[in-house]
Amino acid sequence: MHSFLLAPLLFGLVAAIVVDRKANYDGYQVVRLEVGNHLSQVTNLIKDLSLSTWNGGPKPDSTVDVVVPAAVVDTFEASTADLNPQIMHSDLGASIAREMDYPVYDLGSANATWFNAYHPYADHVQFLNDLRSSYPANSEIVTSGTSLQGRPITGIHLFGSGGKGTKPAIVFHGTVHAREWITTMVVEYFAYNLLSNYASNAEIRGFVNKYDFYIFPVVNPDGFTYTQSTDRLWRKNRQTSSGSSCLGTDINRNWNYQWSTPGGSSTDPCAQDYRGSGPSSAPENVGLTAFVNKLAQSATGLQLYIDYHSYSQLFMTPYGYSCTVVSSNNAEYQSLAQGVVAAIQGVYGTVFKAGPICPTIYQVSGSSVDYVTDVSKAKYTFTSELRDTGNYGFVLPANQILPSAVEAYAGLRYLLLNLK
Repeated sequence: MHSFLLAPLLFGLVAAIVVDRKANYDGYQVVRLEVGNHLSQVTNLIKDLSLSTWNGGPKPDSTVDVVVPAAVVDTFEASTADLNPQIMHSDLGASIAREMDYPVYDLGSANATWFNAYHPYADHVQFLNDLRSSYPANSEIVTSGTSLQGRPITGIHLFGSGGKGTKPAIVFHGTVHAREWITTMVVEYFAYNLLSNYASNAEIRGFVNKYDFYIFPVVNPDGFTYTQSTDRLWRKNRQTSSGSSCLGTDINRNWNYQWSTPGGSSTDPCAQDYRGSGPSSAPENVGLTAFVNKLAQSATGLQLYIDYHSYSQLFMTPYGYSCTVVSSNNAEYQSLAQGVVAAIQGVYGTVFKAGPICPTIYQVSGSSVDYVTDVSKAKYTFTSELRDTGNYGFVLPANQILPSAVEAYAGLRYLLLNLK
């Protein structure tokens, strides 16, 4: 966790101007270790060298992806020879620099070249506006509120022949966790694909005429801009916590359902999965909750909700708060999820795993899926962890954007064809 210098408060009682030194990852490595039966060894190594992990803490008979600062690479290598280390990034700083080689975005050019590279936050907002301008008969810009620092949480609403808000709603969103850049691009691809092919593709026209789609590429704009300006590996929002110099709430541990269930979040403001001072204490969560509930309570209801994350290649169903509780329609959920991962694999051979959140990845308290399932009462809720499984992790090369998006759409297409 990086240290922060807090300047005087400007955003009321909950926000601050923060002067940070830009994180430098030059010479850092990201290494995958096989924990096996060496849990104590790996746990102690992470603690002794003050290492951070990308895929949670080490567990027996699993792997853990560890970020190794340049200063301790030699010590780390000497201590891990028996753990089958696999280097994901030999120089993390160089990998980040390649990822941040942004092209110039030409105003009004919302076309397929967008998916050849990653982009600055302002260009993402412009891309959505350009999509709306290109397809005004089937789209409008919407917001689900504002972030802590006052940025609109911008989305795009797609609608068909029946007009706005006349069909069951579908919600997709990405970048709840700021460093998960691939999710931004994938959900934007959904919007682009559905709009650009509406006139020419009967199947897509059928989808857009049947549902109202609400797509939010960046739920956490403050955190996302921070990853682009200061620390590429930042995860949370940028919220202050009373009594702590650490910033940020994990928006996906902040939903007002099973928020305090032990084991699925942290009460430590310095932790990556800090749940916040209370349920819905994050303004980003407040806005998204209200938006989703308004759709769910409308006459046409909320048919489908998917929260996109990275990485691990998973497509998951309720629940996160418990590894034993399952949805009342769990058999249908698992059938649909298995169909999605089969459809994804059918494109490029990419293997995803399906199952309920808790036993499939780890316990998650106060999550979006659990809230939208049991409180909002959406008919179907899922979450997905996109590419990859540990070759690159969060810093996924730009040449994987389009393949990730195309295969994810294949999974979505399966759902749209098979939802009841």
